[in-house]
Amino acid sequence: MEKEKILVVDDEEDILELVRYNLSREGYKVTGSLTGEDALRKVRSDTFDLIVLDLMLPGMDGLAFTKTVKNDSRLRRIPIIMLTAKGEESDIVTGLELGADDYITKPFSMRELVARVKTILKRYGKKPEEAPKAVLKFPQLEIDIEKHEVKASGKPVELTAKEFELLRYLAENKGKAISRERLLDTVWGIEVAIETRTVDVHVKRLREKLGKRAGEYILTLRGVGYKFRE
Repeated sequence: MEKEKILVVDDEEDILELVRYNLSREGYKVTGSLTGEDALRKVRSDTFDLIVLDLMLPGMDGLAFTKTVKNDSRLRRIPIIMLTAKGEESDIVTGLELGADDYITKPFSMRELVARVKTILKRYGKKPEEAPKAVLKFPQLEIDIEKHEVKASGKPVELTAKEFELLRYLAENKGKAISRERLLDTVWGIEVAIETRTVDVHVKRLREKLGKRAGEYILTLRGVGYKFRE
């Protein structure tokens, strides 16, 4: 089986080489870029299964790169792990709102990064034929799991991979109260690493994209989490 291809973007050459070396040891095919512009050229001309992205880049920074990738229909499904030295909530939240899947604050351990990479690739690396064949239908909302498509009030809705997984999980468990911690563990696939605030940010974006009627399916349970209306 051919190993996944990863694009690592960081303007610090020592960090770039360290990440590239450790991921290559795991058998991944790793390509490096020192700038956002160069990374964008590579991601448009080649196929990648994951992007490990530093936010603090010269020229096109990580947030601008993420926005560009997630607005491109050909590229938006590539998962992104953000690397940030700041650790500032505003940058992290902005990145997640733009569609990034996870973040790691510098300095970080290579074991942790490798574990995150494996988790995300396992979650998104399934071949289309392995995906469950089902369509979840509700008044004002349709979720086609096989095609990875969503329609709200009869109109197509463009969702990031994480938004789609969040909506799908809630819909598949309609009527059940689901805590933020459970959503993080199940949808993001990693424990503790991400603040529960991340869930709120994604739910807010999801509701906005679905519109008033379809968005009302997702109920907030104060002090608990969320529930998909029966």
